[in-house]
Amino acid sequence: MIGKYIKRYKWSYLLGIITLFVVDLLGLLIPEYTGRITDGLKYKTMDFQGVLHMIGLILAVGGLMALGRFLWRIFIFGGARKIEYALRNDMFEHLTTLSTRYFNENKTGDFMAHFTSDLSAIRMALGPAVVTTFDAIIMTVMVVVKMVFYVDLRLTLLACIPMIFIMIGGIYFGSKVEKRFTKKQEAFSKMTDEVQESISGVRVVKAFVQEEKEIESFAGTNLNNKKANLSVVKLQATVLPLLDLLIGISSVITILYGGKLVLDGAITPGKFVAFNSYIGMLVWPMIAAGDSINMLSQGLASMKRIRKIFMEQPEIIDGPECDNEITELYGEIALNNLTFAYKEGSSPVLQDISVKIPQGNTLAILGRTGSGKTTIANLLLRLYDVEDGMITFDKNSIRKIPLSVLREQIAYVPQDNFLFSDTIQTNIAFGVRKLRDIEEEEKMKLFPSRKERLEAHLESDFMKTESKADSIYQDLDMVQEAAKAACIHENIMDFPRQYSTMVGERGVTVSGGQKQRSSIARALMKDAPILILDDALSAVDTNTEEQILRNLKENRKNKTTIIIAHRISTIQNADNILVLEEGKVAEYGSHEQLMKEQGIYAQLYEKQQLEKQLEKE
Repeated sequence: MIGKYIKRYKWSYLLGIITLFVVDLLGLLIPEYTGRITDGLKYKTMDFQGVLHMIGLILAVGGLMALGRFLWRIFIFGGARKIEYALRNDMFEHLTTLSTRYFNENKTGDFMAHFTSDLSAIRMALGPAVVTTFDAIIMTVMVVVKMVFYVDLRLTLLACIPMIFIMIGGIYFGSKVEKRFTKKQEAFSKMTDEVQESISGVRVVKAFVQEEKEIESFAGTNLNNKKANLSVVKLQATVLPLLDLLIGISSVITILYGGKLVLDGAITPGKFVAFNSYIGMLVWPMIAAGDSINMLSQGLASMKRIRKIFMEQPEIIDGPECDNEITELYGEIALNNLTFAYKEGSSPVLQDISVKIPQGNTLAILGRTGSGKTTIANLLLRLYDVEDGMITFDKNSIRKIPLSVLREQIAYVPQDNFLFSDTIQTNIAFGVRKLRDIEEEEKMKLFPSRKERLEAHLESDFMKTESKADSIYQDLDMVQEAAKAACIHENIMDFPRQYSTMVGERGVTVSGGQKQRSSIARALMKDAPILILDDALSAVDTNTEEQILRNLKENRKNKTTIIIAHRISTIQNADNILVLEEGKVAEYGSHEQLMKEQGIYAQLYEKQQLEKQLEKE
């Protein structure tokens, strides 16, 4: 999986590795030059001008090394950052293609961990780990070769004995750290998920005075996260001191045996000085070996976690039966013996439902909680699949219709009225492709290249430039018309910044009724041939409800509407009403027909009428 990203930036990595090789090669010259100066001064074979010449060479090599280190950081670390950026974009794009089931089975905390710590670990494996691995192998080989041919073979063999133990320990360390890092990431995911859930539900926590319970629960999760992190730290704390010990042993061997070789005249003092410098140069590759194994192991563990996401494939796709010539829907819907269960082998949520909705008609769906009302909405949007022919639009099976066309032609107001952390205006206009296309055209004029548009988005320059997105919506006057139809316009005008008012996360700064009406305005602005309202008027008062329903009747002429509700007042004027009972059709017909039957619908109507009278009294 990661190979295609490395291939994409191969030239950056290649230039970085070449530069790193040159830097390491230049680094071998400085100890040699130092040794020559030492021998030249001891044996009086070098005058002051010669010393200055060698110092000049050392300074020149140092300058080239500094430049090289700057360049390989740009090439290798920059390449790793680019891969992290591309991988994060691709992972987000892939997640948007996955089916609803995947998000039902995975937690937000896991996704946050993938997008943060996992990608960071991969970047470290593709950046610093590349450098440390290169140095641990190539630099070690170059230094050892230089020690053998420039100084002495026997001294080199003795000094390198500790490296064998470092290599063996590194292999063992790598296998252990990968397992512990995986557990650390899982603990982080769980902690992130609990924080997100607790913060999102903070009002519920406070309302039920459960702060202490949540604090205790988080403390336990945080403790587990701490233990998982400490398990990695303890392993590092054990290995790194042992690494220092082995390096120290190598230095002691060099001083003892190297000093004896100097006294015996086997090597010159200058070569002994150079050899000590080479041993000092070996310290970094030895440390780099441990760091490299650590980072590569963590990166490998994260790559496995990320790979699982990319291995996941969407269940709901345009299959071979899809007809790309279908570009729009007219609104005729049919449910033909619709039977559906969320999991194979489990009890059906819907059983043998057959309903036909002519184009331009309004169907109301009524039923107790858990009777399958919302499931019908989900199936119409094809968030889940059913057998071919069970759902048709304009006599075409739902599987024959391209997903983009199906969802573009349906406006939907879900039970959970979600608003983005943006302006009210942007939230209402969210689903209108026409406006998005106009906005893109404006962006293209202002910022011709994709890079410029991304930078403008990052710095909010596009919004600062006469707030283009907002001005487009105001010029078209569509947002306000949709808001008026949803009876939210007057509330918005009372806000200090009116349509430019920012709503908090998930719309927490507006009331439940305002959130519902904003969602209705968003759906109405889409002006789709099919509108589905899933309990979308439950948080508004009866007077506002009546006004919205009148507006809907006027605005939705010759367009199909499906209203899911619990209140009879919301649905009694529908062309037909479907009453569900435990996933089955209990009653079906108009308000007048169902009242004559004196069944479930009539009982609910009489009960709600009685409740209204009691409220008035």
